[in-house]
Formats: sequence, structure tokens, C-alpha cells
Amino acid sequence: MVGFRPDTVRGSEGAGEIDYRLARQAVLSEYRKGRLARHEVCDAHPELVRAARECGDSTRLDCPVCEETKVVLVSYVFGPRLPAFGRCITTKKELQAISRRSGTFTCYVVEVCPACSWNHLARTFVLPST
Repeated sequence: MVGFRPDTVRGSEGAGEIDYRLARQAVLSEYRKGRLARHEVCDAHPELVRAARECGDSTRLDCPVCEETKVVLVSYVFGPRLPAFGRCITTKKELQAISRRSGTFTCYVVEVCPACSWNHLARTFVLPST
């Protein structure tokens, strides 16, 4: 069985990145066709929405569901000696500090609409060691 972690993708050399744009488009297509209800796609956990409001990175992208608010990116890192639920990254300096630690760390970037709670995993990647 082939894993779907960035470091196990067939043909990857070292750190890799997985982009979830195709999966995002599939979900949005199903929503626009009426096959998914709004509450099924706007289901962000309250803590994810709070993180988006407090420490998310702004984008220029309109929310694909409510089209009223710009989505923000929220990043979480998982790895050794971090909490089981990951660590929300608030600055690039924090991400760089984690990459200097020993071990393999994986970053998950989620796009979130703070207004309607749309959320989707945008990409994952292995932090390069520095």
C-alpha cells in the first residue's frame, strides 16, 4: 500500500509536497451542483475558525462558498515533541525554529473562511531540516 504522506509519495526525493487543489475543486463542484449542503462544506471546528481569526495568514482569495470574505491560511505542524493535536504556527520565525529541531516535521496548511466556516486542506509538506 502506498502512503499519502508527503515523504512517501512514489518518486519523491527527500521532502515533498502534496497539493489538494483537485480535491478542493471536486468538493466545490459537488456543492455547486447541489449534491452537498452548505453545512456539509462549512464545517470548520470552532478552534480552527478561532485560529483563522487570530493568527491566520491573509490571502486575496474570496471564499468559494459565501464569496463575502477572504480566506485565510492556518498552518499546523506535527512531529516529535509536539502536542498530539499539532502546533498552530503563527509566524515564519516559529516555523523556522521548528525546522531546526531534530526529527521529521510535517506541516498542514488549511484554508479557512472565518465568516462561513468553509475549510479545506490546501497542502501538506515535510519541513526541510536546516
